[in-house]
Amino acid sequence: MFQKNLLWLTIVITLFGCQKLGQSPTALAEEKTEVCNYEVVETYPHDPKAFTQGLIFDRGDLYESTGLNGQSTIRKVDLETGEVLEVKDLDDRYFAEGMTLWKDRLIQLTWVSKVGFVYDRQTLEQIATFTYPTQGWGLTHDGKELIMSDGSSVLYFLDADTYELVREIEVMDNGTSVAQLNELEFVNGEILANIWMSDRIARIDPKTGQVKGWIDLTGIYEPKTANKQDAVLNGIAYDEKEDRLFVTGKLWSKLFEIDTVCQS
Repeated sequence: MFQKNLLWLTIVITLFGCQKLGQSPTALAEEKTEVCNYEVVETYPHDPKAFTQGLIFDRGDLYESTGLNGQSTIRKVDLETGEVLEVKDLDDRYFAEGMTLWKDRLIQLTWVSKVGFVYDRQTLEQIATFTYPTQGWGLTHDGKELIMSDGSSVLYFLDADTYELVREIEVMDNGTSVAQLNELEFVNGEILANIWMSDRIARIDPKTGQVKGWIDLTGIYEPKTANKQDAVLNGIAYDEKEDRLFVTGKLWSKLFEIDTVCQS
């Protein structure tokens, strides 16, 4: 009886303490994931007809993969002016998706065709193809392996030379799966991922899949393209040399350099 009464007293004290703090026991056990806002550092022009799927900045060069059947391209773009300097059109049957730069090769996914294309960085000439078993959405790398998304909550790590699956992780935020992972960028040891149809970017631990934080970009591009439901945030590029982060969206007329602003 004493043990039962002691247990009951412990429960009452715990609940009373939580009520005084304005929290439930569940709330005390959970930690809120950090949400950072943004400051626009610079604004650049962007092709409003570009259905942006992948974005890369490296050594002064901006590369972009654009989607839609019959409109898909791989292109080199002048950051300052938005002018398309070089472009290669994909066959009309392909819907291009994410892209990354591995050494001197640009690697581009397609949505449902389950085929990827490899290009020479300098000429944009196609030099190889490869296949994968899922849909293709976003693509980046961590310096060792390619990292691919397919619109689910899973990220796939591929051998950068053979394109074979090495491992996979599920992305979770406080125990909840985070689906609709889209365009990816590897920045300072974290995977940044656009969440399709949202204004948020997830900061993901590449070892565990846990969301370390969010970047909330609500209101960065207004007004959004009229009558274009898919004109959403998509496209993250990082200038490692100058430590600059760029973002844009599908059919957006602007590309932004941003700083993240987090609560201390």
